[in-house]
Amino acid sequence: MKTLFNILAAFIAFTNIAVAQVKWSVDPAHTNARFEVKHLGIAFVDGQFKTLEGNVESATATDFNNAKINFSIDVNSIDTRVEMRDNHLKSDDFFSAAKFPTMKLANATLKGNDGKYTLTGDLTIREVTKKVTFNVVQNNGIITDPWGKTRAGFTATTSINRFDYGINYADKLPTGVFAVAPEVQITINVEVVKN
Repeated sequence: MKTLFNILAAFIAFTNIAVAQVKWSVDPAHTNARFEVKHLGIAFVDGQFKTLEGNVESATATDFNNAKINFSIDVNSIDTRVEMRDNHLKSDDFFSAAKFPTMKLANATLKGNDGKYTLTGDLTIREVTKKVTFNVVQNNGIITDPWGKTRAGFTATTSINRFDYGINYADKLPTGVFAVAPEVQITINVEVVKN
């Protein structure tokens, strides 16, 4: 009976270790969410969102395969270096930031190995949610910083069609070219710190 109890206890302990999650927090001081969109069909305008937060849960402190990720962005923190343009982007022509102040990536899972991953999750903009996939590269593995904290860095890229999310501004030139292109390139450079 004692042997059976010991085996059962060991199995429970192993199961608890197997399902334990390592928690990481996004370091907002070293993370940025950038976008780029074609303007008048001839050049690109870029910008960023300055206020964001997120968390990651990985199975171990050294393996991000199957990690779970949630991320949120304050739409009102948009910055394209031109105040008039920022205000237009916050208006109902684009993000309608007063009504929909937050963009979210939820239920996202990282899949891959050797520093190359895909990240698939639910992206919500203007209360419209669509499945989106990012290509992700891990930058320089996992390190211990000078203050003893464990950190990892990633770059995630994707493109979306803004019309899919109700961002319907559609002014065109006489040639039929969109003043602001439908396709938006997104790059997120993220640094996470183990809690």
